[in-house]
Amino acid sequence: MAFLGLILLVALMIPIIGIVIDSPIGRAIARRLEGPEGLPASATDITRRLEAMESEVEELQRSVQLLQEENQFLQRLLEDHSVRPAISPPVNPT
Repeated sequence: MAFLGLILLVALMIPIIGIVIDSPIGRAIARRLEGPEGLPASATDITRRLEAMESEVEELQRSVQLLQEENQFLQRLLEDHSVRPAISPPVNPT
């Protein structure tokens, strides 16, 4: 009788194990058992990329600042031009 119970237990465990392995939990456990290959980049690589991004942001800030200064200059030129009276062309005495 014990032998029949053991066979029945193994027969029932096979589909249960298949369901668990195919589930998201089973896939997560398998990925964890695979090892560090799926880990993100090293800290030095992340630090290098962060420094590159910071330098790009600083350069963009300088570019925006220059564009703002140019825009202010052009605005002042346009305002000065609109305030000044137009110079009439010289009259030719003929």
